[in-house]
Amino acid sequence: MPYVNIRITRDGATAEQKARLIKGVTDLLVEVLDKNPATTMVIIDEVETDNWGIGGESVTTRRRRG
Repeated sequence: MPYVNIRITRDGATAEQKARLIKGVTDLLVEVLDKNPATTMVIIDEVETDNWGIGGESVTTRRRRG
């Protein structure tokens, strides 16, 4: 039973895009590893940009700076 966790910032991914991610990851696991799609779990966690840090600062700060 594969479990895939995708973490993205909460700022712009539409419901359609997330559905495509779930379908695409599931299809890839079926194709490459012959996994059963009925038991493949894909979780998308959306994280506020204030809670995601890169290089010692939040994504919010980095984006404000440009």
